[in-house]
Amino acid sequence: MTFPRFLDLPDTVAPDYQGGSLLNLMASLRRRFGDRRVDTPGLRDPEAMPLSAARVVVLLVIDGLGAHDLATRGAGSFLAQHQARTLTSVFPPTTASAITTTLTGISPAEHGLTGWYIRDDRFGGVLAPLPMVRRDRAPMTGWWRMPRLFPYHSLFQRLDTRSVMVGPESILGSPFNLRHSRGVARRYAYQDLPELESQLVQSVRDLGSLDGFVYAYHADYDALAHQFGIASLECDAHFEALDAMVARVSAQLAGSGALLLVTADHGFIDSPPERQCDIAAEGQLQSYLDGPLWGERRVAYCRVKNAHRAQFELEAISQLGDRFHVVPGPRLIDSGVFGPTAKPSRRLAERVGDFALIGRDNWTLYDWLPNERRFPMLGVHAGISAAEMLIPLVAIPC
Repeated sequence: MTFPRFLDLPDTVAPDYQGGSLLNLMASLRRRFGDRRVDTPGLRDPEAMPLSAARVVVLLVIDGLGAHDLATRGAGSFLAQHQARTLTSVFPPTTASAITTTLTGISPAEHGLTGWYIRDDRFGGVLAPLPMVRRDRAPMTGWWRMPRLFPYHSLFQRLDTRSVMVGPESILGSPFNLRHSRGVARRYAYQDLPELESQLVQSVRDLGSLDGFVYAYHADYDALAHQFGIASLECDAHFEALDAMVARVSAQLAGSGALLLVTADHGFIDSPPERQCDIAAEGQLQSYLDGPLWGERRVAYCRVKNAHRAQFELEAISQLGDRFHVVPGPRLIDSGVFGPTAKPSRRLAERVGDFALIGRDNWTLYDWLPNERRFPMLGVHAGISAAEMLIPLVAIPC
């Protein structure tokens, strides 16, 4: 199976928005449940995905479960046995961008969340929209911020069916999740894998004889990979528990007419300490910046002081070019890697910045604000390698 290359760079994978990406999966689901306003193509070879025959579709998104990970760690597993195809994520392949696409059915170009951190000068500069905190950790309160930061419909408002959400109790009622789950009939909270299992089954049973859509999200695999690395024993153990849980759910839903889909938002790689760069140690580059970096450690966006843009690009290529691709922000936007849309976000250019520094191999880049809590991160994602970009799509008719 071949996938497009990112900006024609070697050893990279770009989102396949022509029918092979997470965005196209969401377009297929929108069409299946009566949304007639979809202008994105659905998945290619739709006959291979029995959406129309399913009374209920359950979409379980396992944060961080990449296709390469499933092929290696999960060889012979229940999930691997039922993998229908391999998809690409969106760009960047990271939680804030990809999960927002699953919760809205639209591309990052339209929803405008281009990484864990975004830049939005209306709200003080760099902020993290999912936990709703600024880069300096100051909380962002006020209901009026929600429609300004997220001025679009949720997926559940677009669907012509009854839909429910299953999510971790710790985040299910967060401002971000409440905004992005408008239109659900009910929210089911869970604290651990056994409770996720029971809530998935209960949510389908509660739909009764009605058609419906169940959206479920699991975050723990991603958290373990960040802390211990994707190759860790901790991820081994959690994968086995996840695999067994999905097998039990499918058995309990047998005869229900449900289609259980399992996918992810991104894959992972490990970046050891010797491959992690502090921009403060990279010559004069940090002095040229107009504010801190944002985005991700694998895709760091920056705004450069007007008088230093040409110098920054030359020095960044010279200083970082063997470790990072130095890509002008407008080129990224014009290339379409953030996805197709007839209505791009008005904040897109601001959130991509003047340049993106995209890690080669397993290099990462970061900076620190004064008094910011510093934390190590072994497992990373958001880059343009196959391990980060490719995700599985598991399909289990029940």
